[in-house]
Amino acid sequence: MTTLWVVLAGLLVAAVLGVALVFSRLRALSGHIGSFSASLRLRTDDVAGGPWSSGFGVYRADRLVWWRARSLWPAPKHEWLRDDLIVTGRVPLDQAGQPDHYLVQCRYREMVFDLSMSRDAYSGLASWIEAAPPNIRHYVV
Repeated sequence: MTTLWVVLAGLLVAAVLGVALVFSRLRALSGHIGSFSASLRLRTDDVAGGPWSSGFGVYRADRLVWWRARSLWPAPKHEWLRDDLIVTGRVPLDQAGQPDHYLVQCRYREMVFDLSMSRDAYSGLASWIEAAPPNIRHYVV
């Protein structure tokens, strides 16, 4: 009987530790300078595809990295070089019940995806893309 309690206590400690790691990771990611909350949906052939994944975008000098919110993986899920990242459109989500949010349509090389983000996060993304050196600047819609 005591072995059962030891096993259950070990499982409980592992579960609490796992939850603590997830929250610690979320806090660290959201605390980065230049981080913003953004959900991601991959598209296939310009048609809305898979499910939405919540996460965080973080600006680096030459790339935008995106981290999944619900993950313990230590590396970002996606990285997009600023040179090849193009915003192809944006749709206000006021009619969808999300005032001050945009659906931002993007293309990166052969990858087409959507980001759902706040109006302020979109302003930051547009400014970051347009701040690229003149020879690689893409104009944002």
